[in-house]
Amino acid sequence: MLKDKNSYRLLIIEDNLGDAVLIEDYLEECFSHVLLHKVETYQQARTVLQSSKTFDLILLDLTLPDLQGEELVVRILELAPQIPVVALTGVNNIAFSVKALQLGVSDYILKDELSALSLYKNIIHNIERKKYYLDLKSSEKRYNDLFHLSPQPMWVYELDSLRILDVNEAAVRHYGYTEEEFLGLDLFGLRPPEERMTLQENIEIIKNTRRTYGYGVYTHMKKDGSLITVEVHGNEMEYDGLYARIVTVNDITKSLKHTEAIQNQNELLREIAWIQSHKLRAPLSRMMGLLDVLKDVQNADDPEELKFCHEQIENSARELDDIIRTIVNKAEMSQEITSR
Repeated sequence: MLKDKNSYRLLIIEDNLGDAVLIEDYLEECFSHVLLHKVETYQQARTVLQSSKTFDLILLDLTLPDLQGEELVVRILELAPQIPVVALTGVNNIAFSVKALQLGVSDYILKDELSALSLYKNIIHNIERKKYYLDLKSSEKRYNDLFHLSPQPMWVYELDSLRILDVNEAAVRHYGYTEEEFLGLDLFGLRPPEERMTLQENIEIIKNTRRTYGYGVYTHMKKDGSLITVEVHGNEMEYDGLYARIVTVNDITKSLKHTEAIQNQNELLREIAWIQSHKLRAPLSRMMGLLDVLKDVQNADDPEELKFCHEQIENSARELDDIIRTIVNKAEMSQEITSR
């Protein structure tokens, strides 16, 4: 058979010299570059695994002079949790080999059925499977970190029952529930009664269209009964074998109130501008015209007309004063909105 040209580092824990030599011969037949380290006892294996040496795979005989069976398997796995361990066993020890799989070894090989090809397949398969497993665990850890450490409220819910399957700390804090209480809720428990029909309709749309991504703005209800307006981003996922969705929530209640305040302020400013450009000019124009008339009246001998001019000027002044007061009040209201 063609030799594998990749480099591998293997540890053989085997006290039977004949078996160890046979395994070494098979490895030379299959691999071009194998760095092989051989030990005969658990204590020797412990010393090697606690050193700086690293290995791609461990071949472990289940019966060593200083330790055997379940305790041996458990201790080796504790010393090398990231390394695939393949048990070497005889025909009369198959039952325990199966138990060793349950304890965490990657695979087992029957010594009596060992060949170069079977050994090669077993080693490559278990090295690659362990890499895949570690990559998967790393991916799960990244997901857990992103989920549970996110500053945004997030949760996972089952699409059929709508029950909450997982929730992060940000959601627990923001909604006021304990984690246990939150996990006892379904989506209806987070909505006010008047929005529950809309929720049911949205869920039916998601189910019927198998829509992967969704976005919407909804009203949610906290534990204390207060209502908040939220943006919800949702995406489908599989969670422990269940068809589920993960959602991220952004509370926009304050943002909406701020926007509304700005709109109100702008409306007041528009009113002030209109008053200044239209209402303010009318009494001011009348007063200026009356002043011109008053000059002529003062030179004439007509007290009634003079009195009329005075009254009109006074009325225009009062009207102007009212308009200025209105402008001042609206300006103060605008200032209050800005300072909120």
